Amino acid sequence: MSFRMGKNIWNVRFISYLRLMKERKADKNQEQIPTRTEMEVLQVLWKKGPSTVRFVHDFLNSQREAVQYTSTLKLMQVMTEKGMLARDESSMKHIYSAILKEEKTKGFMLGRFLDTMYDGSVSDLVMALLDNEKTSKKELQVLKELAKKLSDQNKK
Repeated sequence: MSFRMGKNIWNVRFISYLRLMKERKADKNQEQIPTRTEMEVLQVLWKKGPSTVRFVHDFLNSQREAVQYTSTLKLMQVMTEKGMLARDESSMKHIYSAILKEEKTKGFMLGRFLDTMYDGSVSDLVMALLDNEKTSKKELQVLKELAKKLSDQNKK
């Protein structure tokens, strides 16, 4: 009799544990930081919309050094487990879509980058960008116009 009762208590504890882990996973989704390769997958899905693993794999391989299909498949399966992607299994070809929102994810990552690399200083970041050799004359002109527009708005 006590064995049965102990088994029921164990089941209740196990179910409670699973519920707690699910809640923690949901909380983690709000502050997840994708790795570089996860970010590459997210960029494709944000840009092209819901896609198959084959499409994402082919797109990524056209942009960078080739990787095996199974590596892309496993990465997207792990991202699904982490709550970054959703998988539609209603057809033979599984369709993946991004759960993480582009603006929110990029904003969060930019904030962490700014805090880590520039001690939270936006002006230091902008100065580093302006001093970067990758910044084109056209981009500099756009930044000047933006700064002038912001300055004019502050005067009003």
